[in-house]
Amino acid sequence: MSNLIDIPAVAGFLKNCEDAYILIHINPDGDCIGSGYSLQAVLKLLGKRSKVICADPIPERFHFLLPEEPEEDFPAKYIISVDCADETRFGELEETYAGKVQLCVDHHISNRYYAENLYVEPDASSACEVLYKIYRELGVKFTPQIAKCLYTGMATDTGCFKFSCTGADTHLFVSELMREFPEIRYDLINRAMFDVKSPSRIRAEMIMLSQMEYHLDGKCTLIWETKAICEENHINPKDTEGLTSLPLQPDGVEVGITLREQDDDWYRISLRSTDRVNVSEICERFGGGGHVRAAGCKLQGKPEQIREILLNAVAEALAS
Repeated sequence: MSNLIDIPAVAGFLKNCEDAYILIHINPDGDCIGSGYSLQAVLKLLGKRSKVICADPIPERFHFLLPEEPEEDFPAKYIISVDCADETRFGELEETYAGKVQLCVDHHISNRYYAENLYVEPDASSACEVLYKIYRELGVKFTPQIAKCLYTGMATDTGCFKFSCTGADTHLFVSELMREFPEIRYDLINRAMFDVKSPSRIRAEMIMLSQMEYHLDGKCTLIWETKAICEENHINPKDTEGLTSLPLQPDGVEVGITLREQDDDWYRISLRSTDRVNVSEICERFGGGGHVRAAGCKLQGKPEQIREILLNAVAEALAS
């Protein structure tokens, strides 16, 4: 069980740590990347060495958040994780770092309390929103890179400020960043994050929308991403990370399910909901978790079996 600490204690930890590795989750998104690299930049301002560690490569569209200078190579004295609710989210690095995380800063309601010290705000829009307050407590002077990282994390985890997790603090902190750094082209960040798509991604969206399944009287939709679909249509699987929002687009849908084929009959499951259903509770039943309106898990089996398991779980949730 973690030692639950407050923001001043987190700030004190960061002031006293040395030579830190910052762990972010597999399939890195804007929030974990923004969290990791903003924390690295803040620790540098405090005179500390640190580097961001991820089992997967950072997608090219997020490279503008990375520091210009190469990361140093050094053994870690401290292990910190950001935006990671579970050690399994370290991917292949879990074996190396499980049980060794001294501080976790997170915003997932499904956090497993695996770190020695934990600061988690389940109501925050993003890990970047949580870190924004920690950095203000530290009293460091923000840089344009830190501002870009924090803005990108908050923007991406809120779907450009339209998801229900977007709160008054989210808008306040973004407003403060914009006033402090008016020269940053936030509109271009939004365009890169939400509007610009590769031909591969556009093909994937067209196929997923055309093959979308409707269940439970139209209250639940489901899309499949299989290896065969990707191969036949020359779709790069890296271009399909954002497809999870598609099932919620039809009118009247309350829960959207996305299944992505992995290896050996394993499927990555993403659940999204609009209002009533807590999809984190559903995913926790299958060893996963996440947020009330956005969560995920992994299931192994035949596609028809997995579909039935998920639809039964969603039906129960809609009926409760």
